[in-house]
Amino acid sequence: MSDFPPLNEQMDAIRHGALEIIPEDLLARKVERSIKSREPLLVKQGFDPTRPDLHLGHLVSIRKLRTFQDLGHRVVFLIGDFTAMVGDPSGASETRPRLTEEEVSANAKTYREQVFRVLDPKRTVLDRNSRWHAAMSFPKVLELASHYTVARLLERDDFQKRYKSGSPISVSEFLYALLQGYDSVELKADVELGGSDQKFNLLVGRTLMERYGLEPQVVLIMPLLRGLDGSRKMSKSYDNYIGITVRPESVYGKTMSIPVTLLDEWSTLLTALKADPGAPYQAKRALAAELVTQLHDAAAAVAAAAHFDQLFKKKEVPDERPSFTHAGGKLAKVLKDIGFAKSLSEARRMIEQGGVQIDGEKVSDVEYEVKQDCVVKYGKLKFADLKLSK
Repeated sequence: MSDFPPLNEQMDAIRHGALEIIPEDLLARKVERSIKSREPLLVKQGFDPTRPDLHLGHLVSIRKLRTFQDLGHRVVFLIGDFTAMVGDPSGASETRPRLTEEEVSANAKTYREQVFRVLDPKRTVLDRNSRWHAAMSFPKVLELASHYTVARLLERDDFQKRYKSGSPISVSEFLYALLQGYDSVELKADVELGGSDQKFNLLVGRTLMERYGLEPQVVLIMPLLRGLDGSRKMSKSYDNYIGITVRPESVYGKTMSIPVTLLDEWSTLLTALKADPGAPYQAKRALAAELVTQLHDAAAAVAAAAHFDQLFKKKEVPDERPSFTHAGGKLAKVLKDIGFAKSLSEARRMIEQGGVQIDGEKVSDVEYEVKQDCVVKYGKLKFADLKLSK
C-alpha cells in the first residue's frame, strides 16, 4: 500500500461539495488511523436498482466515492437488489409499488458498466445486499427489529406526514431503514455516502452498528443535484435528467440547455471547474466538455462540441442522422411511430409549441400530414430522414 495523503489534504478533498459530515471529528480520527496503519477505509454507498440507468444526479456521490479511491481508500458499490424489492419510503407520499425479483435483476445488470465510467475497478468491490438479507432467518429479523423503536421511525418527516394525514404505512416500509442500516453492520463500513433525502436511513446505520458492538460509520451527506428544469431534483420521474450512458452529443447539448442558475451548482458537484459568472456561455461550454470527457473521453468532447456548433451556431442539419421509412399521414402519429415522441399527446404538444420542423420549416398545425420524403427535426437535438414507403 502506497502512502496516503496527509490528513488535512484528505479532509479538504472529502469536504468539497458535501452538505454534512456526521460526525466530522470521527472521520478525522478514522482517516488519521488509516494513515498510521496504512489500511484503507471502507467507504460504501447503496444503490437500489429500481431503474436500469443512472444519471448525473447519481454521479454527484459516485464522484465523491472516486475521491475516496484517489485518496487510497476502498469503495463498496452496493447494489440493493433485496432492498429494491422492499421499496425505499424516502420522500414517498404513499407506499411504493413493489418490484419483482426479475425486474430488479434486469436493472442491476446495467450498473457495472455504468459505474466504472467513474470508479476505479481496482479499488471497487461490487456487492449485493441479497447476499445476506436473503439468507436472514426470521429470528434474525426479529433481533434486528428489536434494536429500533417505532417512535424513532415515526420521527422521519415523510412518515410523520403520512401518519397525520391517515395515509397507510406498511410494516415493510418501517423495515427498509433497518435493512439498509444492517448493510453497514454486515460490511463494517467506516463511511457511508448518500443524498440529503437518505439522511434518516444513514443515521439508522450508525445506531445499528453501535447496537451490534461496532464503531459507528461516518455519514457523508451529498446535495441533491437539480435537474434540467432548474428547480426539482434530477429524476427520471420528472424527465429532467441526463443519463450516464447517453450519447456524447446529447450530454453536451442538454448541458448547454441548463439555466444559468445551475452553473455553479453543476460545476461544483460534477467537476473541479469554477464557473465564471461573467461568462456563462463559455462556462457552459467548459462544463459540457468536462462532463462528456468524464463519461466518454476527450475526443468525444471535441466531437460533441463540433456537433453542437453545427446544429446551433451554423444552424445546419447533422451529417449523421437516423433514417426511417413510414407510410406518412398525420405528423403527430409519425413522430410517435419513429420513437421521437413517447405518445400522441406529447407529439401534438411539441408541434403546438413550435418544436417540430419539416425540411427546416417550423410546423405548428397538429393536423399537418406528411406526404413526401423529408428531414424531420424534433426538439433541439433529434433529426431524422423520413422516407415514405411505396
